[in-house]
Amino acid sequence: MLRNAAAAGAPVAFAAAANYFAPMSPIRPFLAAMLALPLMLAPAEAAHSKKKKPAPAPAEPAPSKPGAGAQQLGQSGSWTAYSAQDSSGLVCYVTGAPQKSEPAGAARRAPMAMVTHRPSEKIANVVSFVEGYPIKPGSEVTIDIGGSKFDLFTKDDSAWARTAELDRMIVASLGKAKQVVVRGAPQKGPATTDTYALAGFAKALALIDKACGVKR
Repeated sequence: MLRNAAAAGAPVAFAAAANYFAPMSPIRPFLAAMLALPLMLAPAEAAHSKKKKPAPAPAEPAPSKPGAGAQQLGQSGSWTAYSAQDSSGLVCYVTGAPQKSEPAGAARRAPMAMVTHRPSEKIANVVSFVEGYPIKPGSEVTIDIGGSKFDLFTKDDSAWARTAELDRMIVASLGKAKQVVVRGAPQKGPATTDTYALAGFAKALALIDKACGVKR
């Protein structure tokens, strides 16, 4: 039902999603600057704000001034929690890598799952998946969390939930399930399937909740 509901909203997906991301403060350049730090994973897309009026399609984020550094808050299973400062203020995020990716040996950068909080912008629970390749234009990334399926809006190499409410639903589901299966379609080549083990996700999420003052 969740998947069908998302699909029914497809004609307005880009308008809604653009508006959802329009005022966002970029985190991708910030994370890129942190790659030299131990245990830092590949950069991810920015957290985004959640307004209701339509806006133009989202533009590529402008570079932001790197912060003083990212602090690892802890690690649980394949999930790692961080806090950092960038030009917008405190950022807390948890990242995870897939347990299995198919097809094996596909030409792509490392895929990654991410949940981000930006308390200074009143933003929390922003879900994103980096696929590691240019996603086929107009396609969606589908995630299956213990049988609950969600269709995500895509741009470039990443995918996001369309609304803040959907973000919260996905995060709640991730905290209860054993795995999430992510399916995407590249511009070239076969479709991919990434399987993330969720053991440890809830503990890592609790660390960034505490660091950024997010209550559940």
